[in-house]
Amino acid sequence: MSEAVKTARPLSGKRILVGKPGLDGHDIGAKIVALTLRDAGAEVIYTGLRRSPGQIAQVAVDEGVHAVGLSILSGSHKELVADVIAELHSRKATDVKVFVGGTIPGDDHAELHALGVAAIFTADMPLDTVVARLAEQLA
Repeated sequence: MSEAVKTARPLSGKRILVGKPGLDGHDIGAKIVALTLRDAGAEVIYTGLRRSPGQIAQVAVDEGVHAVGLSILSGSHKELVADVIAELHSRKATDVKVFVGGTIPGDDHAELHALGVAAIFTADMPLDTVVARLAEQLA
């Protein structure tokens, strides 16, 4: 693949699942991110609203994704992320990168990284930065 194509579509060949765990019913941001990732070349699987950590992990395994993006606005990000990562590990999907976006206070970032989160994206982060950081993580 030429360097120009890699630059224009830096996520080409990557499969990314975008999920909304828990009871949060707001998904506009998740859909915007999913479309942005698609436009950057990724094949995106969106699980829809109110999925359990087990459902998200199973879809990730079934679809053979490289990464799982969790959109969480409810404030229960630490618990939900821990549960999704545990579910991925129970399915032997330890190589799947997990990233989180939404309402994530800065004080919680270190704990989420310690759980195994590869990247955290906040609502004020430019979408091209999200794509660039994901491309870097998935290289």
